[in-house]
Amino acid sequence: MEGQGFDMDEYTEQMALLLDLQLRDEYRDGVVANFERIKAIANLVNSYPLPEEVEVAPIFQP
Repeated sequence: MEGQGFDMDEYTEQMALLLDLQLRDEYRDGVVANFERIKAIANLVNSYPLPEEVEVAPIFQP
């Protein structure tokens, strides 16, 4: 999913309403900017091709 037409401002507003967060106007631009950064990083990670032989680990062990 490429997210074409995705409105980060609208997403931020809807999530604040859903979570009952009182997002102050002076923080709103920063929150939207951080979501844009997160989206860019996620797109980079998700665009990395994985070979077919890679299997999901059944247990996470750091």
